[in-house]
Amino acid sequence: MNNKSPKYWAIVPAAGTGKRFSADIPKQFHHLNGSLVAQHTLSRLLSIPVIEAIVSPCDISSGYWSKVPAIENPRVRLVAGGDQRAHSVLNGLMAIHELAHEDDWILVHDMARPCIAPASIGKLIREVGDHSVGGILAAPINDTLKIVTPQGDIVSTANRAEYRAAQTPQMFRYRPLRDAMQSMLNNKKIPTDEASAIEYSGAKAIVVEGRQDNIKVTRREDLVIAEAIMKNQEAE
Repeated sequence: MNNKSPKYWAIVPAAGTGKRFSADIPKQFHHLNGSLVAQHTLSRLLSIPVIEAIVSPCDISSGYWSKVPAIENPRVRLVAGGDQRAHSVLNGLMAIHELAHEDDWILVHDMARPCIAPASIGKLIREVGDHSVGGILAAPINDTLKIVTPQGDIVSTANRAEYRAAQTPQMFRYRPLRDAMQSMLNNKKIPTDEASAIEYSGAKAIVVEGRQDNIKVTRREDLVIAEAIMKNQEAE
């Protein structure tokens, strides 16, 4: 372990086109409560003083970035994204390989989660603490879970106490995360999130309970929900 206090870096992949969103404009550039989705997300991360820099792997050539004031902040850096989210995250990790120590913390956050509460990020940082690997924000499952066949037939009811809905940020040490992502991709496997790459490597991460309002904007109707959440957060 590094004897010095670890630094914190954020990677916010934003190269996706959002196929399930069904719009010509990528979802991170849609308006939400007075600003673009990307502006909200980056602003909330910028409010965390310990984060050294925020790296966003994306389509740098997109003209929509000019409408996101947060990219003018010296702590924000745009780099080229990859074909899939995992490739973008790895690009972000490689972009800071000369700056980050192997024991530094990397917080990977979805650009499409603009409702993340800064207090939740602080909670993740505190509760993961000196863990050797890292952890993720995750929310309890409130709905009943059904296990079904590909044809839609119900097989059984899952014990929801054993499940959590993974969220972001997901926070891991730099070197283990980079190696885990690279190893999985080298083996032609695509991790669905950073925790799945860590699991693939055989390491154990922890869960920190997150808020139910840390939703991911996946479909157009999610913007309406996100706006209601933001207005409620403003009233807190």
